[in-house]
Amino acid sequence: RLLQDTNRLAEAEPLMRRALAIDQASYGNDHPDVARDLNNLASLLYSTNRLAEAEPLMRRALAIDEASYGNDHPVMASDLNNLAQLLQATNRMAEAEPLMRRGLAIYEASYGYDHPNVARHLNNLAQLLQATNRLAEAEPLMRRALAIDEASYGNDHPDVARDLNNLAVLLQATNHLAEAEPLMRRALAIYEASYGNDHPNVATCLNSLSLLLKATNRLAEAEPRMRRALAIDEASYGNDHPNVAISLNNLAMLLKDTNRLPEAEPLMRRALAIDKDSYGPNHPKVAIDLNNLAMLLQDTNRLAEAEPLSGRAARIFLASLGMDHPNTQKVRGNYLKILQAQSLPEIEIEAKLVALEYPG
Repeated sequence: RLLQDTNRLAEAEPLMRRALAIDQASYGNDHPDVARDLNNLASLLYSTNRLAEAEPLMRRALAIDEASYGNDHPVMASDLNNLAQLLQATNRMAEAEPLMRRGLAIYEASYGYDHPNVARHLNNLAQLLQATNRLAEAEPLMRRALAIDEASYGNDHPDVARDLNNLAVLLQATNHLAEAEPLMRRALAIYEASYGNDHPNVATCLNSLSLLLKATNRLAEAEPRMRRALAIDEASYGNDHPNVAISLNNLAMLLKDTNRLPEAEPLMRRALAIDKDSYGPNHPKVAIDLNNLAMLLQDTNRLAEAEPLSGRAARIFLASLGMDHPNTQKVRGNYLKILQAQSLPEIEIEAKLVALEYPG
């Protein structure tokens, strides 16, 4: 676990696998220590984006712990949360949410309402609510988590930094930028003091802050932070990790906005390739990449290339999030603009829009 916590994942994995083999040989396949080993290994696999390998390990650990401890033990809450986060990462939100809520209820019943484990679960549930556009529900959970962790650990703990950054990102999403910025800067300072300047958590905060700087038109301040975040993520995870794709997309959009389109395009294409390999072709993250690339192609007047990418992005969002989600509406609007820019007849445009909702 020390190696994992210090981001030496390649060193940690064989030790975790050896521990699992020892405990299975010593205790059999259904012992709680085996479940602990399975969860540890699954957590590492999750961190290195091997989600398909991680999921059966998490489910096996959950089954062992249910049989060993019953349905209401704190260990169960941890197992439920681990599996729920993986389900969220693979866009199975409806499956993830009840597991998160069950885990939160177990921790509250076990430890009371002001325990750090409760704060962690509140944050995870709030992140899911934000991802499904329930921002008003998410914010009080984030604020409660922050209050718990500050009371538990003081003001300079990494868990407090996590809470601050999560809340700040939500505040930016609700256009409370002046409130968000000092929280982001405080989170970044805590992480740098706790982990050093080159930790992935530092990159996460750099990305958050750079997006806020970009939103407030401080592009010259945003760009070096984006480039630093990308360098940290590539050094930490390798070149093909989803976190690298996030950093690539952020930088590419800034380059696009400053009219450096030839620099932006290869970054967008690389991000798209990473996310398709990581999540499959129909994930909302892929739709974001497709939409970004389509908008760049439109700006360079390659409308015939842009149209299928934009239409595919709209179809993914429609299938994943429904017609009423803001992301679906935004991307559908972008698709409409591309169709109109091609001077297509209105009847043809209408037919293409109908085809989004009723494919085939």
